[in-house]
Formats: sequence, structure tokens, C-alpha cells
Amino acid sequence: MNREDAIRVLIVDDQALMRAGFRALLDAEDGIEVIGEAADGRRAVELAREHTPDVALVDVQMPVLSGIEATREIAADPRLSGVHVVILTNYGLDEYVFEALRAGAAGFLLKDTEPAELLRAIRVAARGDALLSPAVTRRLIGEFVSRPPDRATAPGLEALTRREREVTALAARGLTNEEIAAHMVISPFTAKTHISRAMTKLGARDRAQLVVFAYESGLVTPRDPRL
Repeated sequence: MNREDAIRVLIVDDQALMRAGFRALLDAEDGIEVIGEAADGRRAVELAREHTPDVALVDVQMPVLSGIEATREIAADPRLSGVHVVILTNYGLDEYVFEALRAGAAGFLLKDTEPAELLRAIRVAARGDALLSPAVTRRLIGEFVSRPPDRATAPGLEALTRREREVTALAARGLTNEEIAAHMVISPFTAKTHISRAMTKLGARDRAQLVVFAYESGLVTPRDPRL
């Protein structure tokens, strides 16, 4: 892979040892280039605007500006629409991660993730896919169980065709394009096209935001037979 084709990564963590560990791993991997490091959320946003990385690995709890606020600022900047934020956490799917997904993060990783899984996750995020496994999605569903759909703030379902609603619901289960294609008996390319059109109509940055939309809009619920 040529250097210009490499996945460009920004590392954001207030612990120097954590940053050094991530950098050492990524620098040794072909096809991935670390373009900068930040020790706080404000600097993370500045470097994202300066370098427009493909993926930003962002710690949740940081000084000056939290990882969630940094994610929100990056997601809100049209110039950074290609920056996919992956939240780093010690605690699994806690309230911080849930809020980060709402803010526009593409997904999350535990800090003790195996090196091979981290590398895979970076490539998944760079493609614009969500880092939400079915197990994680089930826990997300649990977050929505106790709250009614927020149809007052969610985009209108009327913007989506029947097929687009169906693929959005399946994506909310954590299915890949290939799995969606098999379920709907269509090609993976067609499934990807439906997903892309749904994201465009809803103003979603990535599949993670489609998951949030699916439950907030009431398109799917924990009692939906499709789940």
C-alpha cells in the first residue's frame, strides 16, 4: 500500500504511556499512519481540523475538553465529515459511551482490546462501518428499554422508503451488509446502496448513528420481532 493510501490515525489520550503504546503498534503496521497525538480534547479537535485523519482514537475522560465534547465538535464540523471517531474506554458500554454514540462516534473499543482487534477496528471504522457487535447492540437496546421513542427530535421516518426502513432496522441489530443482503435476498452492493441512501436522508454520519436513530424514532423496539 502506498503511503498516500494509508489509513491516517489520530491518537487522543491524556496518558503518555497509552499514546506511546498505541503509536508503537500502529507504526509497525503496514497501511496505517499515525498523523498526530493529543493529550486533551481541545487539541484533538485542532489536530483533526489540521490533518483530517480517517480515524481518531479518542479517550472518554480527558482534561480541557472531554472525549464526548471533542467528538461532538468533530461531528458537527462539515469539513470533518470523513473523520471517524472511535471512543476508547476502560469500562465497556457505560453512559459515557452511549452519549458518545449520540454525539457522533462510530463506535467504541476497550483499552485492553487485543492488538489484532484494534487494527481490525481501525480498518472497519475507516470504511465508515460501525464498531457495534450484536452483543453491544443488545446492550444499547437495554439503554432504550426504559425510555420512550423520542419522535419529537428524531428525523421523520417518512423520508425513508420501505426498503430503506428495513435495512436500517437490520443495521440496528448489528448486521453487516453481507448479512443484510442474505436476509433480504439482495446483493451486498444493493444493501450498501440502501444503507447509504438512508444515511444521507437522515443526515447520519455512519451506521452507529443509524442504530441510535432506529430506536429513538421507534422504527425498532426491544420487543420488535425482527430482534
